[in-house]
Amino acid sequence: MDTIFLEQVKVQTKLGVPDWERAVPQTVILDIEIGYDFSKACQSDAIEDTIDYGQVVGRIRETLAECSFKLVEALGEHVCQLVLQEFKAQNVKLKVSKPGILPGLKALGVMLYRTA
Repeated sequence: MDTIFLEQVKVQTKLGVPDWERAVPQTVILDIEIGYDFSKACQSDAIEDTIDYGQVVGRIRETLAECSFKLVEALGEHVCQLVLQEFKAQNVKLKVSKPGILPGLKALGVMLYRTA
């Protein structure tokens, strides 16, 4: 299995259980691994034969800017399904980090793994 990885992708979204926490967008950090067969792209050197990671990041930022989530888990599932369905990935591994939300805690979050 071949993998594209995108580390420390900063996105803005509305996230949190209390209503006040979802009142304004906040930064969430994503680490994404996308499984795909890149053998054709390795031979052709053509973007059409792979997943355009710029489009992936742009699409994630676009959809998360429009959405609101109570749970980090729901946000993560949304991103995984977007990558699987819109970019035809074979699998996706995602780490969602919500930094600085609790005193004395660098970040909290979830890690998800989904397959097509």
